[in-house]
Amino acid sequence: MNPAVTFENFKISLGAIRSHKLRALLTILIIAFGIMAVVGILTSIDSIKESITSSFSRLGANSFSIRNREMRVMGDGSQPQSFRRITFEEAMEFQNNFTFPGRVSLSVWGTGSAVVRYRSEESNPNISVTGSDDNYLHTAGYELEKGRNFSPWELETGANVAILGGGLASSLFQANENPLGKFVTIRGVRYQVIGIMEERGVSFGFTGDRNCIIPVISARKNFSRPNMNYTINVSAQNIADMETAISETTGLFRNIRGLRPGEPNNFDISRSDNIAQMLIDNIRMVTMAATIIGIITLMGAAIGLMNIMLVSVTERTREIGIRKALGAKKSTIKQQFLAEAIIICQIGGVTGIILGMLAGNIISYFIGNPFIVPWLWIISGILLCLGVGLVAGYYPAAKASQLDPIEALRYE
Repeated sequence: MNPAVTFENFKISLGAIRSHKLRALLTILIIAFGIMAVVGILTSIDSIKESITSSFSRLGANSFSIRNREMRVMGDGSQPQSFRRITFEEAMEFQNNFTFPGRVSLSVWGTGSAVVRYRSEESNPNISVTGSDDNYLHTAGYELEKGRNFSPWELETGANVAILGGGLASSLFQANENPLGKFVTIRGVRYQVIGIMEERGVSFGFTGDRNCIIPVISARKNFSRPNMNYTINVSAQNIADMETAISETTGLFRNIRGLRPGEPNNFDISRSDNIAQMLIDNIRMVTMAATIIGIITLMGAAIGLMNIMLVSVTERTREIGIRKALGAKKSTIKQQFLAEAIIICQIGGVTGIILGMLAGNIISYFIGNPFIVPWLWIISGILLCLGVGLVAGYYPAAKASQLDPIEALRYE
């Protein structure tokens, strides 16, 4: 291919686009909105996936939980199976008898709508209170910013002490005030603050920093309700030992629950990375829907582009005849019209990619995720627009190249 001829065709194509601005603009916008729909939604999905992965990675790939309810996230439409509750005695027996290398913690949900007060300051009524032991911070992926963990005496007696989330502490105490040793009030009970957790940020529009952890015995006393259900968290020392740890856990807890050989488990073991994967798997349907929407839009754009190119061939019949009479080859005429179609598609594609990235990252910003550049979807969008330009422009270009120069010169 002669570079000089290619460059000349490129210049002619740009001139033709400039001479029909409105027509070209409408086609560019159709293509741009199609690409924007795909890139915008898929950028948002990539951001959500990244948020899911980072959120669950804080728990560690070597962590899992024993629950009385299966973990399913909008899976196949079936309801997650529920089993009888896990009692405090069962959780304690498991913790005392689990000998595999690792850490075990037990926890119980106190409330998700507590109001925490310190002097005249008061939190919103959305603070979660969890009763737990001294291993809970490790198995749940929390880090202490200041202060200390629960002591054996505090856990044994159920002392009214609390470890506050970083966000909750910031809202209750002034910037220069040390929260450690101060007393906060939850449901009329005073708790002494012994620790502050590092802030973990926002995930999916929610924050895990507005929470409060108290000793499990204290939760049993101050948040007592019938049939309290406990969760057991296990963290293996090495990720390579995960399967062995799960097998040991299953065998031990089956014995504690009194299950006979052959009976199915009446509890569920959920790995943190499996939960993340379930969430990501359920986003795939949204990805497919976004892709289908984009393809349908681009098909409409391709039809519109082909129609515009056919109109352009008809309007420029005399011009084509003059070029052929001056010695232009069929391939040169074909390249000229193909270049015009591809340029229109690429302008629309780049516009759509920019708009899609902005739309996707606006959503990413509101769910608390950083700005991301979806390189895969950018490259895919450019290649897709190239394909649309070739498909939509080939027939008009071939028709233009086949025109008879004498007939074309006589065209009115």
